[in-house]
Amino acid sequence: MGLSYLGIFHTAIGIIAIVAAVTDFIKKGKIDLSSPSGKIYFYLTLITSLTALGLSKHGGFNPGHIFALFIVVLILIAYFLHSKKQGNNRARFFETFLLSFSFFLSLVPTVNETFTRVPVGHPLAKAPTDAIIGQTLLALFVLFIIGFFFQFRKQRRINKSA
Repeated sequence: MGLSYLGIFHTAIGIIAIVAAVTDFIKKGKIDLSSPSGKIYFYLTLITSLTALGLSKHGGFNPGHIFALFIVVLILIAYFLHSKKQGNNRARFFETFLLSFSFFLSLVPTVNETFTRVPVGHPLAKAPTDAIIGQTLLALFVLFIIGFFFQFRKQRRINKSA
């Protein structure tokens, strides 16, 4: 199945958003909305989620659209906490969690779409219910839990020193 122009645009900016998030995870241990890569993640994830609403394999509103709207809500709340609750150390925990969780949720349709399309002609999975997709998402969820545990500990140290 080919991609529409909207699908190509959606995929390209989604990949850039994921790379920006990974860059921040490596450099700062979290997605930091005050960094250039954190801002790229925020804006491109917002655009990616909104363009997802115009995409549909089967027509009409589907679970992917719900994911997209939920991700928009998560990153907007995180942005609010970042910009309006600067001196609130407790808000940093929620901001970090929301951004990390939005990143994890972004990977769900990414894995599904990639595994059911690549390699072209002989994709890794035939359907979203294939075991390889479930196993990959489980591994990513475990990494999300471990990563957030480390982010939580780091933020707690930062808050104690502030």
